Amino acid sequence: MQNRTIIETACAIRMNGMRALRSCSGDPAPVVVTCTGESILPPDVVSGADRSWGAALTFGAGATPAQIGEAVAAHVAKTGTLPSIIDSADAGVFFVDSSLAMNRWKAATMGRPDPDKIRPAVKPRAGRLAGRVAVVTGSAQGFGRGIAEELVREGACIVVADLNDELGRRAASELNAIAGCEAALFCHADVTSADSMDALCEGAVFTFGGLDIFVANAGVLIAGGIDEMQEKAFDLVTGVNYKGFFLGARSAARVMRLQHRFDPDHAMDIVQISSKSGLQGSNRNFAYAGSKFGGIGLVQSFALELVDCRIKVNAICPGNYFEGPLWSDPEKGLFVQYLRAGKVPGASTVDDVKKFYTDKVPMKRGCLPLDVARAIIYLHEQQYETGQALPVTGGQVMLN
Repeated sequence: MQNRTIIETACAIRMNGMRALRSCSGDPAPVVVTCTGESILPPDVVSGADRSWGAALTFGAGATPAQIGEAVAAHVAKTGTLPSIIDSADAGVFFVDSSLAMNRWKAATMGRPDPDKIRPAVKPRAGRLAGRVAVVTGSAQGFGRGIAEELVREGACIVVADLNDELGRRAASELNAIAGCEAALFCHADVTSADSMDALCEGAVFTFGGLDIFVANAGVLIAGGIDEMQEKAFDLVTGVNYKGFFLGARSAARVMRLQHRFDPDHAMDIVQISSKSGLQGSNRNFAYAGSKFGGIGLVQSFALELVDCRIKVNAICPGNYFEGPLWSDPEKGLFVQYLRAGKVPGASTVDDVKKFYTDKVPMKRGCLPLDVARAIIYLHEQQYETGQALPVTGGQVMLN
């Protein structure tokens, strides 16, 4: 893991801060750490002479992340509040809860004239996910975009991860507008690249101080029968849906294991967005269904391996999101693909295909991002559930 000292220190500060807050007040208030990676605070702040920046803890060379984290916990136990600044000679400067100190530091380093008017990077917000940091892959549009929005509305900080830079940046900007602060970050990410997944999870730590929920949502669907499916297309579907989940889960688990070291009571989640096609076969859609079946095998295996670190691993198996681009795109959407592939006997229009699939759902509608987000929140709050594949299908697929 690159920048390991910075990563470990950020996790130590955040986890020890959260643990201490629980112990002294029972308050699970968010503890968000932003690290700069360079120690350039004014001398009067480091010495404590200028208290207007807030309480500062300073550490010389050789201080370990664990020692720094314990000092943060001791400060909370003594004062009941978090320090605003942690200055480490080895790891750089860290700001907790996006205090005024961070704004002033931005002003000092960026030449802005009025630090009191600089918008805070992030601020504590209420909600069922208050203070939690989530990564959602494939969240520039579609299901992922909708999931990210619902998690932000519940108080989470979000890393929007996607290959599409333009849509990803726009999504992050829109999420920040919803949150009223800089609660979302865009990160260019390729789920088929191990280096990209490592950089993604490290980016969550650099920006928000940690990682609590990793949502592996990015996916590819290419329909076709066994005689028409090209090997290149099969490899693409398998690489994104199956291998991509492995790489993302591995990178997320590395950060989460660090956090467990500093706060053994903190529960974390890896969630694969699978599909109802991961629970039953799909006619002329075997590449997708096979990758999703395989993903649930990974979920169950990872759940057994990571449970001792309080990392829960589950899958959510949504029904069809008919309104999203995966289905409704006029050129590449599944309605068009299935019409061309002849999956619906007698269908002559896209509307015929849509009605055919809607009629299969007992609740007579497709699955929405809100439905999936509620399932993610349930799995995060449910401390006694791991290795499961949770259907969210409107009754179309029921477990035996």
